[in-house]
Amino acid sequence: MTHSNVGDPENSPEAKLPRKDWIVLPMLSLLTIALMAVTSESIARRAFSESKTSLKDCLVLNDAATGVRGVPNSVCLEKIPESPLIEYRMDCSGYRSGMSCGPKSPGSYRIVMMGSSVAMGERVPIENTFATLVPAELSRPGRPKVELYNEAMGFGFPRNTALRFNDVLAAKPNLILWALTLIDVKLAGFLYPENPSKKLADSSSPHPGLMGSLKNSMIETVREHAGNPVAASLIALRHFVYEHESQDQYIASYLTLPSGAEGFWDAGPQALRADLSPEWQVHLKEFERRAADVEGMAKAAGVPLVAVLLPNRAQAAMISKGEWPPDFDPYKLDDELRRIITSHGGIYIDILPDFRAIPDAERHYYPLDGHPDAAGHAVIAEFLAKELSGGAIPELGAAVEPHVALETGN
Repeated sequence: MTHSNVGDPENSPEAKLPRKDWIVLPMLSLLTIALMAVTSESIARRAFSESKTSLKDCLVLNDAATGVRGVPNSVCLEKIPESPLIEYRMDCSGYRSGMSCGPKSPGSYRIVMMGSSVAMGERVPIENTFATLVPAELSRPGRPKVELYNEAMGFGFPRNTALRFNDVLAAKPNLILWALTLIDVKLAGFLYPENPSKKLADSSSPHPGLMGSLKNSMIETVREHAGNPVAASLIALRHFVYEHESQDQYIASYLTLPSGAEGFWDAGPQALRADLSPEWQVHLKEFERRAADVEGMAKAAGVPLVAVLLPNRAQAAMISKGEWPPDFDPYKLDDELRRIITSHGGIYIDILPDFRAIPDAERHYYPLDGHPDAAGHAVIAEFLAKELSGGAIPELGAAVEPHVALETGN
């Protein structure tokens, strides 16, 4: 007598998939993956879109006589993946001043500011830039009305600033404010290449070679005709990782960046070392040469010049945390710049210590791009106004209350 093994799973023969399923199932899996990728990329492109136009459309980039300068009365729009859509509206002199050209208001105290992209307010609406906010902070009862004419410029590193210094003096300043960043020191001798498609580089950087030049040209061509070659979903992922990592993680990862990995807009961890490398000693000497030229022209015109260092994202994070590895010092270049500026007759104000009171100060910068956002500009405006009115510039000092003046007069 035989027994059926239909109900016995151990003895039942394995069911075989039809041959077509071996094709259909992998295809369905690939289709699902592709659909998920396309969906995530589509969402990322909406949230992290990038405009085809940029600030460069409002600039003359390769004029060796003037350095980078703005096109008078031009308007251009720019959006990078992390920022809102920003309008750059240049005045009749080609600056993002936010005011009409002409003499300063009667009885007002005019500050003319120079510098590069952070001072210009790149990535931030003009009403949220510290150039707009500082005059309101300084124009208090009992003080003169302060206006700030902003002549800072994208790529406006010290060599470019020296070339256009006559524009600064033509604006009839009572005070010149030089807002510096670490990248201004690194690229003190920079001029935009005559060929705009050429890779941006410091004159001291090694030549990229044939393959490097070809690669840079290809990337530039792709960007011009097809947008950024990096997938928006990857940008979104990196943004959220960098935005939400802890302060300790961010500082540790930044300080271990290999040389050359920081990109054009970032001076890199070498700028924050306690003992500056020979390369950075060269950068400092070049900066001092340019600073001496600028300060000499300001002194000859009888206009006081005040310089300040604005921290980059990593520098702000280290100062905010209050501790860092022994091989690094976020105040090192601040001290060096103070020495250079004061040795040539300028005034130096220091806002770096104020960042100790800002928890997680790096949150006020775009995580990938590195420029301060609107909140970062508000922080800088508060600290600048505090230092400018704290005694360094007597005309901007705190007003004396009337009853106090009477008491001291008795």
